[in-house]
Amino acid sequence: MSMATSESAAQRARWAVSAWFFLNGATLANLVPHFPEIKAELGLSNASYGLAISASALGSVVVGLSAGWFVQRFGSARTAAYAMVLSSAAAALAALAPTGLLFAAALFALGATDAITDVGQNAHGLRVQRRLGRSIINSFHAMWSVGAVAGGLVAAGALALDVPRAWHLGVIAVVIAVAGVLSLRLALPGADGDDLAEHHGAARADHWSRPRIVLVVAALVVIAIAGALTEDAGSTWAAVYLSTELGAATTVAAWGYIALLAAQTLGRFAGDKLIDRFGQRFVTQAGGLLIAAGLGAALLFPTIPVTIAGFALAGLGCATLIPTAMHEADAIPGLRPGTGLTIVSWLLRIGFLASPPVVGLIADASAIRTGLGIVPVAGVLVIVLALALPRRPAQG
Repeated sequence: MSMATSESAAQRARWAVSAWFFLNGATLANLVPHFPEIKAELGLSNASYGLAISASALGSVVVGLSAGWFVQRFGSARTAAYAMVLSSAAAALAALAPTGLLFAAALFALGATDAITDVGQNAHGLRVQRRLGRSIINSFHAMWSVGAVAGGLVAAGALALDVPRAWHLGVIAVVIAVAGVLSLRLALPGADGDDLAEHHGAARADHWSRPRIVLVVAALVVIAIAGALTEDAGSTWAAVYLSTELGAATTVAAWGYIALLAAQTLGRFAGDKLIDRFGQRFVTQAGGLLIAAGLGAALLFPTIPVTIAGFALAGLGCATLIPTAMHEADAIPGLRPGTGLTIVSWLLRIGFLASPPVVGLIADASAIRTGLGIVPVAGVLVIVLALALPRRPAQG
């Protein structure tokens, strides 16, 4: 294959991966704004609601390690596309669940299939990145955020127009499934491992001691979990907090989540250039500061405008945290390629699993406002632990 042909194929595949990330983000975002009414209709307490939401993370933890087998067996592109079909169906089932137990079961299936989708689309995105020879992975994560914002807007519109939940999520499931499968036409051909040997062929010149590796991995895990915790504050609790404790209308309450995702999207599109200019450590510490200041202000001054603005600042702050942690984990000297990334990804999902019930238990004991107080604390931890990151981005 000539260089021009290879470049053309990679650019087409980039569109496919971008579409998968967009659709993946839109899947959950179309469901999240319905959470307050589902919680009310099913009569769930804050703790029960938090436990039900955590079923999604549990599904991703239980099934997530099997994603590698699916990629090896079916290829990253088909794994991403077909798992996405199942994810969209699971989201529709969650919207229609008649009991809290079935709601949790549908979310478990959503989390399990989403974990497989995530591995597939990231694996194919990294194939495209290696083919193009430059970093583009943040742009894919930005497309996830764009999809999530679009999905949230569609859901908010459906709520405003009183579109039945079954029709809304049913139509969305069909659209996502069809678009995801059609994008396969643009994917890269060949086996996923074809380009790995060349990419990882050069030996690393330096090796870190085992204690240093453990400490750096631990710092990266906490940074990634802080990003996940902030995202969860928006997806799981923003709408519920705004509607139940601040008295916002359902259509207004949805904007807490939308504001966080919109700001996160802008941060991810700008992330690569900011890191190139100011370095990994500075950008990550700035992100922690924005999380602490944004959610801190929202909780100290509990009004609807300040809260929505606070979620937006937190979204901007968490934009690059998970991609940065993943990138740095995969570049740790002394570890085989992919080892650090696997460790951080696995423990990150544990963080997603624990976050909703922890906030829910605190909320039942006091208030949702109190439970959300762990997010600014996480922002402060990011500022401190970012000292483990290099001042400048890794070259090459």
